[in-house]
Amino acid sequence: MILFGQDIEKFKRLVDSHSKTFVLCDGNSVNYCLPLFFEKTRINDFVLIEIPFGERNKNIDTVQEIWKQLIENHADRNSLLINLGGGCVSDVGGFAASCFKRGIDFINVPTTVLAMVDASVGGKTGVDFQGIKNQIGTFAQPLAVLVLTEFAQTLPKREFLSGLGEILKYGFVCDEYFLDAKLPLNPDFVKKAIEAKDAIVKQDPTEHGIRKCLNFGHTVGHAIESFFVGTDAELLHGEAVALGMLPALCLSEIYCGLDKKWTAIYKNIFTNLFDSVKITDLDLKSLLELMRHDKKNLGDEIRFVLISEPGKPIVDVAVKEKDIVASVNYLLDYLNDENNFSK
Repeated sequence: MILFGQDIEKFKRLVDSHSKTFVLCDGNSVNYCLPLFFEKTRINDFVLIEIPFGERNKNIDTVQEIWKQLIENHADRNSLLINLGGGCVSDVGGFAASCFKRGIDFINVPTTVLAMVDASVGGKTGVDFQGIKNQIGTFAQPLAVLVLTEFAQTLPKREFLSGLGEILKYGFVCDEYFLDAKLPLNPDFVKKAIEAKDAIVKQDPTEHGIRKCLNFGHTVGHAIESFFVGTDAELLHGEAVALGMLPALCLSEIYCGLDKKWTAIYKNIFTNLFDSVKITDLDLKSLLELMRHDKKNLGDEIRFVLISEPGKPIVDVAVKEKDIVASVNYLLDYLNDENNFSK
């Protein structure tokens, strides 16, 4: 159930139907978003659980701390966990709720554009494990997702761009309309992206078929993101996806006959929006090893989501290692060519 600002009363009724309410925040959302959440919802009878900010804290230790605080504050099976924050909060909080007492209700209240259009919708929960993204997790649908676009006003430009990375993905797998993403973001544009994902999830809740298309750009993107986690060059998720889509487009030309013009169009979009996203010292051997742990793989095959044209995704495409290496080198050459980013 996707709720927007006009649905606050429905949201409050959902909250009031539970015995006890917990609100999960990270170090950012507790300072920048909790006051606005209170102002909009007038919900004040809750126990606050605060976790550290950042992808490096998306792990089982953080989940254990959430469980510990739920127990210490006498949470029962009719308790509610509200996940107020970005994608990491949605993922960690949803996972903690899905396991606690074999599952309690949770509501996601995304506070970043990325979380609004991706992480908070769809029922994927999880944590990173041994340096690999989302290796441990569950499918557990939130009771609701409350989208308050006012939270976007609290975001720095880099967080906006991270959200745009995921929205651009919809331009390739759903409708090229989303390739027109630009700043400042129109709330209706964000709403349409949320609805696009929700429509796909409803067709395939547990990702056995068409929902896999939402992983476009993620095979290389997740590997790059994992490679840099905990370093000074750590990337936001949407930045990594934006990087990963260029190799995916190159491979789509080879394996699916994609017209080369779409790669050129995307490079122009990337140049205009993500000129500040740079990666250096990327080890291809380590990157391939990370890709071998991708959840889409079957046996020793590294599988990609590719497209034959925008709106026509092809899932589970087995790609040869030499072609993966060539596509990543294409990305690195493009990023390292200063002529592509001179303005």
